[in-house]
Amino acid sequence: MSSAGVSIEVRELRCSFGTHTVLDGVDLDVPAGTTLALLGPSGCGKSTVLKLLAGLIKPADGHIAFGGQVVANARSSVPPEHRSLGMVFQDYALWPHMTVAGNVAFPLEMLGIGRTERERRVEAALARVGLDGIGKRRPSALSGGQQQRVALARAIVAEPRVLLFDEPLSNLDSQLRTSLCAEIGKLLVQLGTTAVYVTHDQSEAEMLAHRIVTLSQGRVQKCIDR
Repeated sequence: MSSAGVSIEVRELRCSFGTHTVLDGVDLDVPAGTTLALLGPSGCGKSTVLKLLAGLIKPADGHIAFGGQVVANARSSVPPEHRSLGMVFQDYALWPHMTVAGNVAFPLEMLGIGRTERERRVEAALARVGLDGIGKRRPSALSGGQQQRVALARAIVAEPRVLLFDEPLSNLDSQLRTSLCAEIGKLLVQLGTTAVYVTHDQSEAEMLAHRIVTLSQGRVQKCIDR
């Protein structure tokens, strides 16, 4: 399993909810195959950037391009399912009525991939995150760390060009958070996928990212290349 990441370009991105301006002219560049960490306190706009990248909301102004192709501006927005991306959420977002394998296979079903190929890819994705042999279990039978690994397997199974992480480790204890952060970093290097990682944790950002952008009140305050 290998994913060819694409560059991400964000220019003059603005977003408002009612009269409240959440993003006010944000510029970002993420070279293909690298990881950008968005750092900042609650309410600074980092999760809104992630939703815009995912296509869950549309910008009021500015544009977003993947690999030089504009996927969102004030006039139009490419649907999430056509952006070739995977997303890992803070709360795992696993379906309790499905098995682990069923959860991981879901993106492949949406793409119309046949059963034999789905099963092969699901097994490979679970092996990638260290969960061989648990495909028949339910999420409720797993620990928090295992559930987040299932969510990660689901995000990578369709070999997306872009991976988005919305504070995925904040519900875990500090020791598990550190070890899983290191595993995610290693996996991103192996896959070569472009990633944007939202966090409020400076140590996570430093462990994972090639570039760290700090947001404050909807604007870029600092950009550090590492």
